[in-house]
Amino acid sequence: MEKDIRRQFQQYFGKEHQLSVAPGRVNLIGEHTDYNLGFVLPGAIDKKIYIGHTPNGLARLNMRAIEYNEQFSFSLDEMKPVKGWPTYLLGMIHMLMPEKRLPFGMDVIVSGNVPVGAGMSSSAALCSAFGMALNDRFQLGFSRMEIALAGQKTEHMFASLQCGIMDQFASLHGRADHLMKLDCRSLEYEYVPFDFPGHQIVLVNTMVSHTLAGSEYNLRRRQCEAGVEVLQKYNPQIRSLRDVPLSQLIAHQNEMDETDFKRCRFIVEENQRLLDGCDFLKQHKLEAFGSLMYASHTGLSRDYEVSCPESDFLVEKIQQMKGILGARQMGGGFGGCIIVLAEKIATENFIAGIQEQYERQFSTTPDCFIMNISEGAQILEPLAPE
Repeated sequence: MEKDIRRQFQQYFGKEHQLSVAPGRVNLIGEHTDYNLGFVLPGAIDKKIYIGHTPNGLARLNMRAIEYNEQFSFSLDEMKPVKGWPTYLLGMIHMLMPEKRLPFGMDVIVSGNVPVGAGMSSSAALCSAFGMALNDRFQLGFSRMEIALAGQKTEHMFASLQCGIMDQFASLHGRADHLMKLDCRSLEYEYVPFDFPGHQIVLVNTMVSHTLAGSEYNLRRRQCEAGVEVLQKYNPQIRSLRDVPLSQLIAHQNEMDETDFKRCRFIVEENQRLLDGCDFLKQHKLEAFGSLMYASHTGLSRDYEVSCPESDFLVEKIQQMKGILGARQMGGGFGGCIIVLAEKIATENFIAGIQEQYERQFSTTPDCFIMNISEGAQILEPLAPE
């Protein structure tokens, strides 16, 4: 794919350019825990966003997205939020550049194969790839974690999504055949081996765009914060749901709004599932890990209420199929993808079977992706002449 993208960029630029790349991500378990300062377990994937860039001799930032067939142009003083994908590039300039603007004009072209709206964090990949590009082009000296934090702030300030740090972190810190256990409070992380040749990660796309995810995501965050406020009356040391054992939460259930309590219960239980899951992976207990994925989906559907009928249908049917160890809603919710842990020998029959059942129920065929855990964001060296 890289060679094809370089040829496309050469066609548009007609001159030499630099190229950066950043992957999307999957999250095996630990959903919505990042903005509650808990733990997550993502891995970078082999679906990526590529960015080519070169100075243009003008006082403008010109952008083109090949897949969308869209192009935009901004003056160098227009680094402000806008609608659509350009806001992420403008936000990264605002966050990373010393004067919150470019010192000269650039042409930027975006391409890639991270599906948008499928819960694989295409926006984080876009921020990460462009952050790497800016850091390299202008020798800014930022660490990968600092670029990740700039991406998170871009989501907050330029896209109005109060996300945690997981997506940007995973895109920038990925390692092949490893997941990353990230403490979203301290930002300490540990690589957890995920090298199981007999098994595969499969994503099943509901084909439902999670248009509710942004507003509902922010609402879930406020509901969790409301629960924390109740608990802080009894223990001021509590900073987030990360600090709350389930027994303490249940002890004050009657003092909370019923919905707020359910949201908090899911987060507390999900954090524990993640910690248990890491132990299971290290012990090569994949079936036990898979059972936690199913439990995670139940919580996402019933307590956190970020699933949808299509996602629930898929997980119910998947749980009945041979060779499948676990499955759950992934990402912000309200559509997007179901992440599945499958035996490799069963994958082909599984994909055919679940597509048939889903099409019969919803009159649409879900896209299915076999995922490999890959490296994080990189600056790509020029290709050698053919």
